[in-house]
Amino acid sequence: MDSSIMLWSVLFGGIGLGYFTYGRKQKAVVPLSTGLALLVFPYFMPSITMLLIVGIGLVALPYFIKI
Repeated sequence: MDSSIMLWSVLFGGIGLGYFTYGRKQKAVVPLSTGLALLVFPYFMPSITMLLIVGIGLVALPYFIKI
């Protein structure tokens, strides 16, 4: 496994953990589900480009969807 993929996966996982705990405490569905997705999706990304595109999209998602 490439070291840059590992580094980005850890970064997105840390952000996902923050979203997950925030969503659980606030009982907000969007940050909770986004955090869960950020924790899981790096396992399924084969390339660094796809990892960055999906990761940045998921990080920005709660700013655009307010439920």
